[in-house]
Amino acid sequence: MPTLLNPAAIWPIVLLSLSNVFMTFAWYGHLKFRHSAIFAAILVSWGIAFFEYCLAVPANRIGAQVYSAAQLKTIQEVITLLVFSGFSVFWLKESLTWGHAAGFALIALGAALIFRA
Repeated sequence: MPTLLNPAAIWPIVLLSLSNVFMTFAWYGHLKFRHSAIFAAILVSWGIAFFEYCLAVPANRIGAQVYSAAQLKTIQEVITLLVFSGFSVFWLKESLTWGHAAGFALIALGAALIFRA
């Protein structure tokens, strides 16, 4: 198990967190502007996604020093759920339900299994 004192263990989490903010805006941010042309939404989303990739690729390269690919993907998915939950509430003004919480908890349980030694 990687120690969190190792920078190669921390930087992927930081970079993937930032990457996920960009990814979430690229994939879902346009839903707040449904009146906009779909072509414009696609172009803006591609532009935002560029910055997501600029963070995700180095995160995975650095993280591969201490994490397996499955662990990196699991970290990314858990971060995605956390970022998306906040985004959904604060940007899209949608509520999270107990069903969402239960589903996310089951995903977190699955993630914990990936990191079992």
